[in-house]
Amino acid sequence: MLVTTGPILNNAVNGLRPVHMVTVKIINKSLTQNASISIQGYVLDQVRTNYVAEFFNLDPNAVYTNTYQANVEGYEFEVSALDNDAIEISVWGKDASGQIVSAYRLVSSEL
Repeated sequence: MLVTTGPILNNAVNGLRPVHMVTVKIINKSLTQNASISIQGYVLDQVRTNYVAEFFNLDPNAVYTNTYQANVEGYEFEVSALDNDAIEISVWGKDASGQIVSAYRLVSSEL
């Protein structure tokens, strides 16, 4: 399974970007099966530049959460899970104080 946020524009308003951080949360809902996870994050400026590259195994019934810097003009995240369809993924844009920016949140059903 591969999910992507698609390109997300993060234009500055009055000199401040709405999103400074992105939190990715992954849940393995399987009670018995590990999941091989890949997270790729890209800065979207003149070129698409990879700045997050994580690969790990997620145990059954486990939750993974990590926050990445995203104070850039545009960004995109791709998350893939091999060998397991019981994975749910959400991506949350947060402002400089760590508060969720609702217009920049994506949950499993939207990805």
